[in-house]
This record gives sequence, structure tokens and C-alpha cells, in this order.
Amino acid sequence: MSKVRIVEVGPRDGLQNEAQLITPFDRIELIERLISAGLSTIEVGSFVSAKWVPQMAGTDDVLRAFIDRTDLSLPVLVPNEMGLDAALLAGAREIAVFAAASETFSKKNINCTIAQSIDRFRPVVSRAREHGLKVRGYISCVLGCPYEGDVPVSQVTDVAEQLHDLGCYEISLGDTIGVGTPGKARELVHAVGTIVPIERIAVHFHDTYGQALANIYASLEAGVRVVDASVAGLGGCPYAKGASGNVATEDLVYMLNGLGILTGVDLDRLIDVAVWISAELGKPIGSRVGKAMAGDRPASVARD
Repeated sequence: MSKVRIVEVGPRDGLQNEAQLITPFDRIELIERLISAGLSTIEVGSFVSAKWVPQMAGTDDVLRAFIDRTDLSLPVLVPNEMGLDAALLAGAREIAVFAAASETFSKKNINCTIAQSIDRFRPVVSRAREHGLKVRGYISCVLGCPYEGDVPVSQVTDVAEQLHDLGCYEISLGDTIGVGTPGKARELVHAVGTIVPIERIAVHFHDTYGQALANIYASLEAGVRVVDASVAGLGGCPYAKGASGNVATEDLVYMLNGLGILTGVDLDRLIDVAVWISAELGKPIGSRVGKAMAGDRPASVARD
């Protein structure tokens, strides 16, 4: 194990779950700072209705600010063909679609069954690929559902197989409520790996019960080499009041550095980003490494 690719989801999955609205201008600055820290795969936003997710308003402007950065991977989340149209107009080169492994979660989150969600994404993925776009697939609630509790592994593998068959180049397994533990995470990765090539599997853990890093380590042992994370731990878990959400990118990088695994990320610069965005949101840094290393550096710090 020599290298891990980090998918930075703070500008989308992180910010959309924060109460404080961040302007498109500041979202652009956040992404620029993340790039300066060495991150090259950054989820920049989503093309959803601003009525339902006001935090993502202006994603077209954010994406266009990086239209010439062909050296970067900048996926955007799209919920339907209308979202795809907007993404294409903004110059997207990669999109992400999302399904759930829990029927109840799917119905409550996107008002349709799992099967209906796959049917909904079928033309989206097909059109995206016709336009030369890469498509990433997310699966929510892979290790537990806030409504159903435990989720059978077979349901996850079934959805993963369908998204892979649609043409998703990568499947991100999301522990949406953060209830997973290392043994279950490893078992899940092994099971999905029998359906989807291991190099096409990513993991996306929330840290609600403090298990995210342990789950990531177990997934790495199972062969995963792509991990989603959010700078400063942005994005509280909306299904567990007061709980932490996404695993923090700086916590992940610190662990990987200790394992001698290359990420291409400068941890010190990343801490600067965490300090800055946390100040913009008016909240403390949501990561252990961030709190330990931030010291007295000013929130306005910006390294060249």
C-alpha cells in the first residue's frame, strides 16, 4: 500500500449540511485553498434546487471558475436530467449520482424507491457518458439506516452492481449515519469487491461514533485506495442531532502520513484551510488534528 487518492467533499457534502450559508465567491476561495494544499479531486457542488439546498446556489459559477483546470477532477452532484443539463452548461467534466441501500431512506430522501432511483439515473448516466463525462456513484446507508437500522450487505451489493452496470467508474460506499465498525466495514468491502473491482470502490465514512478512521483503516486493509473526506470535518450528520459528520481530511492525512502512505497533500497547508473555513462558518474546527495543530495561527492565513 503506497498511495491513496483522497476525494475532498467539503465544498459539497460538507457545506450543504452547514447552517451558515457560504457565498459562491467564498466557495471558490475554499476550493483554491484546497488545491494549494495538494488536493486534486474535489467535489465542488451540486446542481440541485436552491429552494431545497440553498447552500449549493451558484454552483455553476463555482465550477466555471475552474473551467481551465484540466489537471483536476471536479465532480458535481446531479439529481436528475435537469441537473445534468445545468452541469453541462457550466462545463462539468465529471458528475456524481446517488442511490441508497435502504428503501425507507430512499423514499424519505429522494421520494422514490431504490429501483425507481436507478431508473431515474439511467438516462442521466447515459447522456453524461455520451458527452464524455465521467460518472461517480454514491450509495447511502451502507452500514445502517436511521429508519431501518441494520442494512443487509446483499442490498448494498445489489445497488453497487446496478450503478456499476450503468457505467459509474467508481462506487463510493457511504456510512451515512456513522454506525459502522471496522469488522463490518471490512466485510462490506470484501462483499462489494466480488461484484465491483476493488480499484473502483471508494469509502465515505461519517464519524458519528468515532469509528471513521478505524473503518477507513479496515477498508485499506481490504484493498480500498480511494477515501472521501471533508476539510475541518465539515458537514454534521443530519440524522443524529449534535453528532459529528464527515471524517476530517486532516485527520485522515495525519493517519496516512503515519502509515507512510502518499496522498500528495501538505498537512500544514491543509490545517490553514481548516482554520480559515471554520472561521468563515463561525464554528470551531471539527477535527482532532486540526485542534491539535492549529495553535494560534490566524484565520486569515493563506499560504502561497
